[in-house]
Amino acid sequence: MPENQLFAKFQSVTKKSLLVGFALFVGIQLQANKVVSAEHAIEAHEVNAHANEEHENAHQQDHGTITPDQVNAHAESEQNNAHGKAQAHEKEGFDAGKMIFEHIGDAHDWHLWGEGEHAVSIPLPVILYTESGGLTVFSSSNFHHGHAAYNGFVLHEGKVTWEDANKTESIYDFSITKNVLAMLIATLVLLLIVISMAKHYTSNQGKAPKGFYNLVEPLILFLRDDIAKPSIGHKADKFMPLLLSIFFFIFINNIFGLIPIFPGGANVTGNIAITLVLALVVFVTVTINGNKYYWKHIFMPDVPGFMYIIIIPIEILGVILKPFVLMLRLFANITAGHIIILGFFSLIFIFGAMSPGLGYLVSPLSVAFTVFMSMLEMLVAFLQAFVFTLLSAIYIGMAVEEHHH
Repeated sequence: MPENQLFAKFQSVTKKSLLVGFALFVGIQLQANKVVSAEHAIEAHEVNAHANEEHENAHQQDHGTITPDQVNAHAESEQNNAHGKAQAHEKEGFDAGKMIFEHIGDAHDWHLWGEGEHAVSIPLPVILYTESGGLTVFSSSNFHHGHAAYNGFVLHEGKVTWEDANKTESIYDFSITKNVLAMLIATLVLLLIVISMAKHYTSNQGKAPKGFYNLVEPLILFLRDDIAKPSIGHKADKFMPLLLSIFFFIFINNIFGLIPIFPGGANVTGNIAITLVLALVVFVTVTINGNKYYWKHIFMPDVPGFMYIIIIPIEILGVILKPFVLMLRLFANITAGHIIILGFFSLIFIFGAMSPGLGYLVSPLSVAFTVFMSMLEMLVAFLQAFVFTLLSAIYIGMAVEEHHH
């Protein structure tokens, strides 16, 4: 089968990319955790020291041992120290781990360019529900990129939490985040393609498609003739809408994820929640459409009775692992590709922080590897959509297959 040959041809490349990506991912994660832990420890120490100093000053002022001039001098010193810390923060080196994790993660705004308080981003609606306050809707710009609180809420590491750390009431977040907006944009593009193709074929019956439609039609026929029919059989047409939706949804989101500017750049299919929902859709479809022979093979396999204690748990585990494999394969491959591309790109700024000349020297090689990986990820974008659709069709085919003597 052509699809099996294609999968075998690029399987080794995908596995190597996955291993390299996970190695880089884990390394950056460990280093980032060390840095964050050290920063938190330093901040906690500074806060405690500052609190003790303020308490001592207040005590001395109450007893008249400290003058107003000394209080003003202390305040001016604190202001200078804060200004110095801000300048030192601006001079900090490039944090590759932070940049990569911010890219592959979700956010309540769509970052365009810039860093810190000078960052330019598209604010998105924050929709929260709490039992005490009910439904709360406001713009994410009120958080000022995580530097300010609004209406009792703060944005901490991409998540909305209470400003009061002692408050434990649950917050239900239904916000339109970056991944949600990107998914809606991809869905809108998919709908435009499908609706325009339907109108074109309705108004041009009996005529060969032209232009863009001539590009899409062979892809649809390939999915029907080389994936659905060989895997499912004569019932393939029943599941074609589902398989086509899965393929084009994943493929369009993968392609948009490789575009570095708005409306691209979101890591939709690299979000495990998205891949989990896609896998659950396939699982529910298989479960609902499974015939009696499918369930008999699981709970009453054709083996001696004493083997049931071993075979049945294995079969049930297989039913659970199939959607898990779908979820993990798509998530891991897309996330690994994004990490590798950003890792190569980050080398310019990492070496540039050491020496500007070294940064310029490394940049051609870094850009070359980035472009190469981006081209490879375009292939992976199609390959992962193809593999997810193929495995889905195989699982459905196993569930609806008729019994043969």
